[in-house]
Amino acid sequence: MAKYLLLKHYRGALEAPNCAPMDQWTPEEISAHVQYMRDFADRLEKTGEFVDAQALAPEGTWVRYDGEGRPPVTDGPFAETKDLIAGWMVIDVDTYERAVALAGELSAAPGQAGKPIHEWLELRPFLSAPPTVTE
Repeated sequence: MAKYLLLKHYRGALEAPNCAPMDQWTPEEISAHVQYMRDFADRLEKTGEFVDAQALAPEGTWVRYDGEGRPPVTDGPFAETKDLIAGWMVIDVDTYERAVALAGELSAAPGQAGKPIHEWLELRPFLSAPPTVTE
């Protein structure tokens, strides 16, 4: 089995056909979307393919080491992940093809007017071993 990250983006990919921002959805549309995500995760949990899923809050801060006792904190000038990443799901599947199929299914989550979003999801395998360095 291999683990994959299904990364949900706010922007940065090709525009999806049903791409109205979630703040323009009705409460019922949001509820239907969230329920689809829960049902999808529940089904994968039963097959042993679900690992984790999280939605992210819009707040975020950049932090780095800048000497002893003084980590600078900033809200830029970097591309803000809070503007880019909506959340993720981690799956553990037997094949890459299965990961692609599940990502495609997750992309069909309902959006505005109950229509599938057809959102682009980034599918990334987990690194299974450290990279080999050769000189």
